[in-house]
Amino acid sequence: MKARFAVVAGLALALSGGLAANITHGADAAAPSSASASAIFAGGCFWSMEAAFEKLPGVISAESGYTGGRTANPSYEDVSSGRTGHAEAVRVRFDPAKVSYPQLVDYFWHHIDPTVKDQQFCDHGPQYRTGIYFSDEAQHKAAEASRDALLKSGRFAQIRTEIVAAGPFYPAEEYHQDFVKKNPLRYEAYRIGCVRDARLAQVWGTK
Repeated sequence: MKARFAVVAGLALALSGGLAANITHGADAAAPSSASASAIFAGGCFWSMEAAFEKLPGVISAESGYTGGRTANPSYEDVSSGRTGHAEAVRVRFDPAKVSYPQLVDYFWHHIDPTVKDQQFCDHGPQYRTGIYFSDEAQHKAAEASRDALLKSGRFAQIRTEIVAAGPFYPAEEYHQDFVKKNPLRYEAYRIGCVRDARLAQVWGTK
């Protein structure tokens, strides 16, 4: 996490001089359905994953937080130390009538690099591992089927993303929620410095 803020600090001034904040967020504005469901994913920087999922039609909300660790109610500093076992994650609330869980999983893959362990882009450590945290057997089967299809396609020799049962999810501090909307220039500096988009293009292509 310290590396993340170092990248932000290094580029924010340059960007603020001439770069327009043009990040858009298409969070579904529809009222939550009584049949809404939830899903938990870890894809490195939770700022990035929250912003990505909020663009997907059918997603009601995405919340940054921590999961998969050994202690209750961890702080940002606890998790960023890498010692609590938590991963930065997002809890996605979605309307199954508009977007299915398998579609969420497919969308998730295309926003991460699944070939590396305990890191994503410029962020390193177990807190930046990738994971799919299923809440029931249907989600479990869908996640494994999606992973197996990717391996069968020959695109990847291995996938290092864990697929495990969901445990407690602890919302991150308020200043992390909707970080991209609150701090567009700082986030753009981070994303450019982390070469996230360039690596995603290498992994998945530019389409």
